[in-house]
Amino acid sequence: MSVTFHELHHGERPLVLPNAWDVPSALAFLHAGFAAIGTTSFGVASSLGRPDGRRSTREANLALARELSRLPCHITMDIEDGYADEPEIVAEYVAELGVAGINIEDSTAERLVAPHAFAAKVAAVKARCPGLFVNARVDTFWLGQDATVASSLERAAAYAEAGADGVFVPGAAEPAVLRELAAGIPVPLNVLVVPGLSLDELAALGVRRVSTGSLPYRAALHAAVAVAAGVRDGRAIPEATPYPDLQARLVRYEQSPGSLP
Repeated sequence: MSVTFHELHHGERPLVLPNAWDVPSALAFLHAGFAAIGTTSFGVASSLGRPDGRRSTREANLALARELSRLPCHITMDIEDGYADEPEIVAEYVAELGVAGINIEDSTAERLVAPHAFAAKVAAVKARCPGLFVNARVDTFWLGQDATVASSLERAAAYAEAGADGVFVPGAAEPAVLRELAAGIPVPLNVLVVPGLSLDELAALGVRRVSTGSLPYRAALHAAVAVAAGVRDGRAIPEATPYPDLQARLVRYEQSPGSLP
C-alpha cells in the first residue's frame, strides 16, 4: 500500500469507499480492486439481528477489525457513536481496533449530541491515535434535525478544529447544498452515493469521498430473495459468483491474507 489512506482523499477523483459487513464481503471488494474498504454499522448490526445505532456492534466490530486488518488494503471501521459518552473510553476502544480509520457519528439513539461533546470525542481519539483518519459524521441531514447548511457547517468546523481528518454528511444530496458544504468544510467532504449524480459531478461540487453505506448489504439481501423467489416462481435467477471462486478466496485468506486478492 504505497498510497496512504489520507492521500486517497486527495486524488484526482473522489475516493469510492465500499462498505463491508463481514470477511467475505470485504474479500469481494478487495478482489474488485478497491484500495480501501469501510464497514457498515447497519450491515454488522443487522447480521446480528439487531437494529442499527443501538451500540450493539461494539464487540462484533472489534472481532471484524482484527480479521480485516490482515488484508492488504486500508480498512476504516464504522463505530456508530463510539459506544460510550466518555471521550477517553471511546479513545481506548478505537486504539484497540488497529485500522487506518474510523467513522464516528455525532448522534446517539437517533438524537444529535451537543457539538462540543462530540468534538471532545474526536480530540481524545486523535490524541490517542494521531495517525488515524477520523471521519466525523454530521447527522443533521440524516436525522432531519437542525438540517441546515449553517448548522452542519458549525458542527463540521468544531470537529475539524478538534482534529477530524474528514467530515461525513449523509443525507445531503442537493447539488447546491453539497457545493456549499464542500466550500465551507476545511477537510475532505464525504457523502453517500447520490442517485443521479456521477462521481465526476460530485467531484465538481467538491466532494472528496463517496461511501456506499449499507447499500451493498441491502442489495445482497434483495438478490438473495430474488434467487429463492426465482426458483419458486420459475423466473430467471440472478447471476452469482461461482462457489469455487469464493471457496478459493477463503482458503487464500486463511493461509495468506497478505497475498490477496
